[in-house]
Amino acid sequence: MIDISESVMQFLLAFIVVGPLLGAAAALLPAPPGLKGKSPEQAVLRHGVTVTGAVLIAAIVLALGFDHDQPSRMQATTDISWIPALDVRIHLGIDGISLPLVVLTALLTFLCALYSYFKPPAGPSPKAFVALLLVLETGTLATFAVLDLLLFFLAFETVLIPMYFLIARWGGEGRAAAAWKFILYTLLGSVVMLLGLLLIGLRAGTFDMVALATDNGRSLSASVQVIAVLAIGIGLAVKTPMWPLHSWLPDAHTAAPTVGSVLLAGVLLKMGTYGFVRILLPVTPGGFADFAPYLAAFAVVGIIYGSLACLALAKQGAKGDLKRLIAYSSVGHMGFVLLGIATMTPTGVNGALFANIAHGLITGLLFFLVGALKDRTGSTDLDTLAKETGAALYGRAPRLGGLLAFAAVASLGLPGLAGFWGEMLALFGAFEPAEGLSRPAFLTFMAIGAFGTLLTAAYLLVVVRRVCMGALPRDTPKLADVQTYEFAAWAPLVALTVVAGLWPKILLGLTDPAVQQLLAGGTR
Repeated sequence: MIDISESVMQFLLAFIVVGPLLGAAAALLPAPPGLKGKSPEQAVLRHGVTVTGAVLIAAIVLALGFDHDQPSRMQATTDISWIPALDVRIHLGIDGISLPLVVLTALLTFLCALYSYFKPPAGPSPKAFVALLLVLETGTLATFAVLDLLLFFLAFETVLIPMYFLIARWGGEGRAAAAWKFILYTLLGSVVMLLGLLLIGLRAGTFDMVALATDNGRSLSASVQVIAVLAIGIGLAVKTPMWPLHSWLPDAHTAAPTVGSVLLAGVLLKMGTYGFVRILLPVTPGGFADFAPYLAAFAVVGIIYGSLACLALAKQGAKGDLKRLIAYSSVGHMGFVLLGIATMTPTGVNGALFANIAHGLITGLLFFLVGALKDRTGSTDLDTLAKETGAALYGRAPRLGGLLAFAAVASLGLPGLAGFWGEMLALFGAFEPAEGLSRPAFLTFMAIGAFGTLLTAAYLLVVVRRVCMGALPRDTPKLADVQTYEFAAWAPLVALTVVAGLWPKILLGLTDPAVQQLLAGGTR
């Protein structure tokens, strides 16, 4: 780690949040002739790579300058009065919970911009595409960095419009209906969430998330906490997405362009679970404890439902779309995250945060790979893919087939890879839930969740068998294997999946002290 002054850390975090928004505005301006390269379209795509690359570098430097001896302390903080009448402040800061999500967001957005530079999305103006990508990055990064409830809501909503247009204008078949479903579900959930945030802020007399976490619900009555948890929880559950509020997700993923699916799965879903940990657990602990068993029940239903839906899509002869299958798998994986949070224990919450990062890495890689398969075969339908590859992707494009198999076994939770630790810790948390929660109920939830891991392994292995394995007929033409730009975009995700799986302490060392303090009653 490196020694960086607090003022430089403050600047880095402010740049990370605001930089992409300034880059989005610049993307809409005419490019100077000397920067256009072969075409204005190429210039604006290169601009996207440059801005997201600068943000990623700033995020890495911020992580290197972070005081890892005090990960529970808010660092790189900026606190400026914005609306004095409502005591709303521009309050930014990061701790061991938010830092990994900031770095993950910066990394995935840069990889998407790099991928799009070499494989431009089919559709209208690249300027609009790059601008929307950068606005989306600003919204997601701000969500993980702001420490004011109203600012959190504004950041949370900022991502909706750019993602809507990414799906509606650059998506595939059914994109208009999928985009409308996405925006309607998330907007309705957000309206209810805003009411809950306002209730907390007005009753507690502050919207400052650090002060509210330190207060630990003492200034909020039991009834206020219950109402706030219900209202805010609905909005967060839609974005997570939690069963049965998940139905917008498969359509959105199926219709979205490749980079849209990567960011939707890798980053946007994390905003919901982050809100549960950052707001509901420390600010309304009593109300959350009342709802925790129900949250856990919905979580394990989502695990089983998502896995069974994937199994149905993976079956031979089923009308199965691979992108849709991965979308349903996210419902199951995020179920483990919600189960871990519902235990209200350090073990479970740490598992949830670890599973968040693992899901972002692995599912982001899966959507990149499925996009590459679609580019080569023209389809993501499993039957079509099996025919186009001769069920022998290993033989026709060995590196692509190997990467698909790697991502599949990482997703099913193979020990030694990132997907293992989060789900295991979430189940361990359910084995011994927080005091006051029903242990027999959570033991039942743990058993159901463990069964879900077996279903996950079943459908992912069926997919690998159908697409990758089989005899390669003589004279079958080869498919284009992994290209250099694809390797550049995917290699960091592969490497981090292995590193997080082999050395989980790198991540848990950041999150655990912050989680311990958060559950004990606040954040300094």
